[in-house]
Amino acid sequence: MGKDSKAKDSGAKGKGKQAAGGSEDGASKGKGKGGKGDGLGTCTYVKARHILCEKQSKINEAYKKLQEGWLDSGDKVPPAEFAKVAAAYSECPSGKKGGDLGWFPRGKMAGPFQEVAFNTPVGVTSAPFKSTHGYHIILSEGRKN
Repeated sequence: MGKDSKAKDSGAKGKGKQAAGGSEDGASKGKGKGGKGDGLGTCTYVKARHILCEKQSKINEAYKKLQEGWLDSGDKVPPAEFAKVAAAYSECPSGKKGGDLGWFPRGKMAGPFQEVAFNTPVGVTSAPFKSTHGYHIILSEGRKN
């Protein structure tokens, strides 16, 4: 599927606060940020919400809702508002719970999903990206060791 990287790249152009472009470099970047202690790339558990759609057009529609309400003005998406968009757009069973995935350990989620989840700063919404399950947007809500 040659579209995988294309979908990831198309969503990565933004205001720099989206984390979909993060790679294994994200782990070393997180360790180098002194003072904040955000644990990017070094934490063991992440708390997140997500939106999952089978079609790229639908995830882009959901992301547009988030952009119009918050991201375009530089604001962070409040979890309650992300939950409303997840309930309306997500095709994952977690959509009924506002996309809430709760706390999950490193190694539980596969490939790109784990990469984005563990490299998105708390309170930040990722750009849309593709995994083996479809297209996602993640809202990072917490991290701990």
